[in-house]
Amino acid sequence: MRPLSGCCLLIASACALAQDAPPTPPPMSAAECEVWSRERSFAASVEAHDGDAFRAHIHPDAAFIESKAQIVRGREAIAQSWAGILAGEEIVLRWHPERVTIAGDGGVASSRGPYWVLNPKLEQEPRWLIGEFSSIWVRGKDGRWLVLMDGVGGNQTRQASEEDVNRLKSTLKATCP
Repeated sequence: MRPLSGCCLLIASACALAQDAPPTPPPMSAAECEVWSRERSFAASVEAHDGDAFRAHIHPDAAFIESKAQIVRGREAIAQSWAGILAGEEIVLRWHPERVTIAGDGGVASSRGPYWVLNPKLEQEPRWLIGEFSSIWVRGKDGRWLVLMDGVGGNQTRQASEEDVNRLKSTLKATCP
């Protein structure tokens, strides 16, 4: 067998590294970035404790999956269900989109990313949970994107420390990727 030349060895090493690295997703389209920004605005409404802005992001016939046994339907019922979260009394919930995908006729989008939750009533660690959310958005007749379905993206929620949450937040993009 012939030994590999320097160039071939370099290419072989790069190919081996590329197989180990997670694939880089393609850039999002302008429309996907529009939904990404809308998701960020939705999250900001919760952080600002702004119930009116929160409701303005939700489709009138939306369904939020709150647990395996509970689905809340309708904008006003969802706002009522989230009242404690919006007030910051029950938990402190934050989330950030990482990936938006638009399919079909361009009027439906999926948004996914991490969320983190602080239970302010706990005095000892772990006070945090980290997980993945998944939201489905639809473009209204007026062109605005509204969240139609929302829920946790599987059973991957885990307890976390404040350090874990800060590490997660440090990886999030400030602008649409």
